[in-house]
Amino acid sequence: MIPIQDLLNRVRWDEVFGQARFDIAYYDRVQKKVIRVPVPRSLFGRDSFFLDVIAPDGTGHSVPLHRVRAVWRDGVEIWRRKQPPRRIRRSRF
Repeated sequence: MIPIQDLLNRVRWDEVFGQARFDIAYYDRVQKKVIRVPVPRSLFGRDSFFLDVIAPDGTGHSVPLHRVRAVWRDGVEIWRRKQPPRRIRRSRF
């Protein structure tokens, strides 16, 4: 799997690849769920660590790239982040 930054750079700089419709899914810490939104090509790659998105409620967000969970190109999933390892709670005994 390629790093998310490399994929976003390809969307930004590869004119043929980047002409498609892209959606991303990101983890929203406030709503505590993953949200899928369309992202215009112009918003990919503007910053090395964040991606600007418009949430379903119309508000703008700057999403850190480490919270991006998946990317779709014309409805086909092309990238998915591995699930983070689950934390194991250890007793204090």
